[in-house]
Order: sequence, then structure tokens, then C-alpha cells
Amino acid sequence: MKTQYASLTSYVTKDGSVIRELMHPSLHGNRKQSLAEARVPAGGKTRLHRHQQTEELYYIVQGKGTMTLGDNTFEVSQGDTIAILPGTPHCLENNHADELVLLCCCSPAYSHDDTELLAD
Repeated sequence: MKTQYASLTSYVTKDGSVIRELMHPSLHGNRKQSLAEARVPAGGKTRLHRHQQTEELYYIVQGKGTMTLGDNTFEVSQGDTIAILPGTPHCLENNHADELVLLCCCSPAYSHDDTELLAD
């Protein structure tokens, strides 16, 4: 299976991030995980949310931000990888001037139905 970045369209997820599915079972035929590029604009923030089934890995490709992960809040920047276990509330804020870009790997694959919003 292969996808080409230029042929993929982006959409806004339940938490407010702009996502481009690089590989997803519902679109590309793989089975158990998804890989997406997410973008949080300067001054933007995703909504606090959690996934009951999905484990996520975030890899920061570009920019800086503040990650809330459960009871912890910490700075993230290019080159950082964050593990988000199922059931853990999380959000990402871009409080810098440049766009924040990350790769998000989900297992099982991302699903709107598995996204529970916890705050506005």
C-alpha cells in the first residue's frame, strides 16, 4: 500500500486539530493502526479529550507547544515523542508564532466514535 501526500485531503477532527490521514484502514486497506499528520495553528489549541480504546504516539515534526497529558503539563518541541495511553485526557496548545506539526500514530486506528470531549 502506498499513499501520496499531495493526493490526501485534510479534515478537522472532533478535538479541533487539522488532520491529514497518511494511512487509515477505512481509506487505504491497512488493518490495525492509523498514521496522520496533525497541524495546530499559531495560537491554536485542541480540545481536551480522551480515547477509551486507542493508544496514540505523537511525534513533533515542527514547532513548539504545551502538552497536557493527564495531570501533567509540559513543553514539547521538534523531535519529541509523546505516548498517550487509552483513557488519558490530553490536549495540545500552540502558544508560539509558528505552526505546530506532528505525526500521530493510533492503534487501533483513529475513530471519531472513540473520541470523548472533556472540555470546550
